[in-house]
Amino acid sequence: MSNGDTADPAAGDDGARVGVDVGGTFTDLVTVRDGGVRVRKTPSTPDAPERGVINGLEETRDDGGLDLGTVEFLGHGTTVATNALLEENWADTALVTSEGFRDVLEIGRQNRPDIYDFQAEKPTPVVERDRRFEVRERLDERGAVLEPLDEDGVRALADDLADADVDSVAISLLHSFENDDHEARVRDLLAERLDASFSLSSRTLPEIREYERTLATSVNAALKPVMDSYIGRLESGVAERDVSAELKIMQSNGGIITADAARDRPVNTLLSGPAAGVQGATYVAGLAGFEDVISMDMGGTSCDVSLVEGGDPLVSTDVEVGDYPVSVPMIDVHTVGSGGGSIAWLDKGGALRVGPRSAGADPGPVSYGRGGTEPTITDAQLLLGRLDPSRFLSDDLDADVDDVRAAVDEHVAGPLDMGVEEAAQGILDVANANMERALRVVSVERGYDPRDFAIVAFGGAGPLHATTLAAALDVPRVIVPRTAGVLSALGLLISDILYDYSVSRVRPWDDVTPETLAESFAAFRERGRARLDEEDLDPERMSFEPTVDLRYEGQSFELSVPVPAGDLDEAALSTVVDRFHERHRQRYGHAYTDEPVELVTIRLRARGVVESPDLRPAETGGTVADARRERRPVMFDGEFVESAVYVRESLPTGATFDGPAVVEGAESTVVVRPGQSARIDEYGSIVVEVTD
Repeated sequence: MSNGDTADPAAGDDGARVGVDVGGTFTDLVTVRDGGVRVRKTPSTPDAPERGVINGLEETRDDGGLDLGTVEFLGHGTTVATNALLEENWADTALVTSEGFRDVLEIGRQNRPDIYDFQAEKPTPVVERDRRFEVRERLDERGAVLEPLDEDGVRALADDLADADVDSVAISLLHSFENDDHEARVRDLLAERLDASFSLSSRTLPEIREYERTLATSVNAALKPVMDSYIGRLESGVAERDVSAELKIMQSNGGIITADAARDRPVNTLLSGPAAGVQGATYVAGLAGFEDVISMDMGGTSCDVSLVEGGDPLVSTDVEVGDYPVSVPMIDVHTVGSGGGSIAWLDKGGALRVGPRSAGADPGPVSYGRGGTEPTITDAQLLLGRLDPSRFLSDDLDADVDDVRAAVDEHVAGPLDMGVEEAAQGILDVANANMERALRVVSVERGYDPRDFAIVAFGGAGPLHATTLAAALDVPRVIVPRTAGVLSALGLLISDILYDYSVSRVRPWDDVTPETLAESFAAFRERGRARLDEEDLDPERMSFEPTVDLRYEGQSFELSVPVPAGDLDEAALSTVVDRFHERHRQRYGHAYTDEPVELVTIRLRARGVVESPDLRPAETGGTVADARRERRPVMFDGEFVESAVYVRESLPTGATFDGPAVVEGAESTVVVRPGQSARIDEYGSIVVEVTD
């Protein structure tokens, strides 16, 4: 749909690296070759996401001159697993569990989604009750066998599953994280008679809490055939176009894995796209000299926000995808239904609402000229002067301002008896309020002060709103990358290879010895090194990061704490406890240093460090005055103010200017409010100073 160079367009084709992120409205591609960066946005194809990826590659080849045979890296952020889970479009799946635990998926935590809504419904179980089966066996909490596995019963079950015609089987037995022998034996016996894929909880999520472990395993099993089919179609399409690079997939934890690993663990890709965006934001912020940031990715359908501390995105196992608490490691992303295509509407009480329903890519906002009739956030921005109807769309689309005004008047302004511009401002105010709450969730509610952070705004719509949100939260500055509209795709090119390993070992911390802890970490390190060796990585580029989850005895939930590098000894264990108290105080405002501490889960992250490309843009000559296209009225806080409009690609490195201003770029538009100032750093990012 759009194409742009942000570096030397004559750069050669050797060693091309391509990142592809599929969003709800657009599929974004970023190509880096010989220091040059080329971007491409093409409409997403929700009915067949791989087609949007292929279309983007073909357009980059045909219009951008990229020889697809020179692509040495192809990274992909995908929403296939997410959409399949949210739309309940998963495979026919069976669950095998210990006798007496058949209904754990429906019992869950026994809480209602809304405590005051007695009609609220729980999410659909990933595996319906008639596909859930029990086997006789029992382990104690340390993995000792209390009752041997009934192998004859498992063989009989295999016949029942064959008759049920299931495609995938989840196996989640009690206390299998302590001893996986029974789960492995069940799989072997079923595989003798059943042609299906298998997911074992002892491999998917070998941790305590029956509901979360069984849910994660069931989700993984239900998504396995879906992801396998999608990756197969994509790999075939890519190979047919002479791309020989092995396909890599972004995980929810912010790391890259092989396509085969994603096939085996699709549950680890549920936040694939948003995670890539956070990685890109972290990288760009680091180039600008900031390690503590809040990423804000506002695209066509939603706004994803996440917090980065000390250059590391916060990773959590307490993240919900839709209504499902899937407890695998994910970057802590909070999502609200506020995107550029989010539709403004009036509820039954006449109150103005914005989202979560979106106009999507087709028909899109009214201003896209594709037949949309309901006003959106993008349409409101257009009416308030932030977007130029003659320039913000590609050549094949034509914005009609009269149609936009008519839609806002019919659906919002008329029913509320107000002017069209006033209604447009109201739409933005409601949308900003939704996003401000999201920013508070990942900062204030996590024990962080937003005044200590910068906002990295990206996505096609993020830079339009970020400076207003920063002013509301007293965030001192906003960073807008030069590739803001495709930052998630860029994030795929700079993300490390990551594999996470964990196992629950619930023990009093006083009973934990350095030797037993070191033994667990060594086993994980061996597995991680084997994985990274398969990627042909130099050992010098491998690192292994141990952590433990701790809690006070009697607590229901725990906090993850890093373990000091080097040999483990009693001093190191004491340091771990001190760090736990500190984190507990930060998160909850208090700590009980005299209370006994309990080990819950041992974790290790195996990291393969990638070499990030040099993303310095080509030097732009001229001055700020040369980059100014025009002046036009832009509404701020209910009043139109004459504002400078700049061409982003023409702003030279080191340039400074004051608001009110609008900076128009190839993929996004930046709004600088009155009283704010901006500068262009050496990497082409716009750094807006929000507060003095």
